[in-house]
Amino acid sequence: MARRLTAAVVSLVSLLALLALASCTPRDAREQQPPGAEPPRIVVASGQDVTGKNGIRQQLIDAWNAKEGERGYRARLVELPGSADQQRSQLLGALQSGGAEYDVVNLDVTWIPEFAAAGLIRPLTGSAVKSPRDIIPSVDRTAFWDGERYAVPFNSDVGLLYYRKDHLRSIGTSRTDLSGGVTWDDLRDLIDTVNDRPKPAGYKDGWTTQLAAYEGRTVNAIEAFASAVPDFALTDEDGRYAADDEQLTAGVTELRERTASAYLLGEASASREAESLSAFAEGRTTFLRHWPYVYPALYETFKGNLGVTRLPGKAVLGGQNLAVTSSTSEQRAAKAAELIAFLTDPDSERCLLRAGFAATRTSAYQAPGTTPECRHASAYSRNASASPTGESAELKAPDLLAGGVSYSRDVLLPALSEAVQRPRTPLYGAVTQTLITQLDALCGPRPPGAPRPRDAQVARRLDEALKKVLPGR
Repeated sequence: MARRLTAAVVSLVSLLALLALASCTPRDAREQQPPGAEPPRIVVASGQDVTGKNGIRQQLIDAWNAKEGERGYRARLVELPGSADQQRSQLLGALQSGGAEYDVVNLDVTWIPEFAAAGLIRPLTGSAVKSPRDIIPSVDRTAFWDGERYAVPFNSDVGLLYYRKDHLRSIGTSRTDLSGGVTWDDLRDLIDTVNDRPKPAGYKDGWTTQLAAYEGRTVNAIEAFASAVPDFALTDEDGRYAADDEQLTAGVTELRERTASAYLLGEASASREAESLSAFAEGRTTFLRHWPYVYPALYETFKGNLGVTRLPGKAVLGGQNLAVTSSTSEQRAAKAAELIAFLTDPDSERCLLRAGFAATRTSAYQAPGTTPECRHASAYSRNASASPTGESAELKAPDLLAGGVSYSRDVLLPALSEAVQRPRTPLYGAVTQTLITQLDALCGPRPPGAPRPRDAQVARRLDEALKKVLPGR
């Protein structure tokens, strides 16, 4: 509890200190550091780092601690176990109870309205974000609610299309490089060609994605709806229901066409990220919708047999944003904002891009064909474990693709810039559960030969269900 003492009250220092210790909360007591004690800590709660043990997030935390020195605040990263839904429940419970000692929380972009409306995170001032104009606009919009900034984008995410070039070569097609982009009609034509020719070993169906009864199904649905309906929005900027039965019918039709049994791997109806990735890696499918973080690992496995391009149609924006909790003290909040500014500054974003995340800043993508400079995390610097080709041991995937196309500049950045958001509402948990449940008739497992319901019927039921969980306009 920091206090400014004037000359008139110097004699009361001891008494004030005793009173402060007697009246402060356990969180405030963390500020009372006796001589020789360890420096105070800023605790950052986050989901698991997909870059592995001692991953890029921990390395950035270590860089902050080194910058602060022995007497400064120390940051500590706490990784929450479980799925994204389980992490959300843990954070909500901990912050609502007031028992958690979290100062910074790394929130999925869809959680910002809910945590802000509940008063669990505080509005941020300019000190928490460096060079805001450098942040990709579509990404930065996820950090606001009700006209105020509540977070700063940390790492972003967007759906991409991966494909097996070896499969395409095996059927004799001349079109094995799709880095310039494809449409869904192009994709279906290629799948038809694969299906009509002698099939690659282990091959079953054309493409796969994540349609199990979890958030992946919602993502695929929003991508289909936004592709079918120009400027589609399930909610308006105030979180009120904005779609109608006609729009939903068009979206359901698009989703049905994408998931037709002639094209989609049957097991996709029960697949999450791991299962769909395995199906692609094991050759059961030629095309895969997945996130950017799998690109380095897939390239390391397949080298020149791997292709990556933008997802046909619209892609959904994902990612995580850093916010300061409302329960932390003012002194700690100010230091937490400094930490967020460091973790999201241009150099940190270049480090995140090198590690396989989608960076949130345009400047991170300005050197196509080369590895972006990264000073904060030594393991991802240009000189770390350099190979004869100039790539570090950690950066296993090249930026330059066939025909001089840059993965970062020509694939990833445009995909992020044009990505669509999932519904913006404090009631997102109820909305996504409604979508998952109502679309089970379309996306879920079905007995052999069982007909799918009509698109209009699915849309009508979805419209009725969404009206029950969202306020109307």
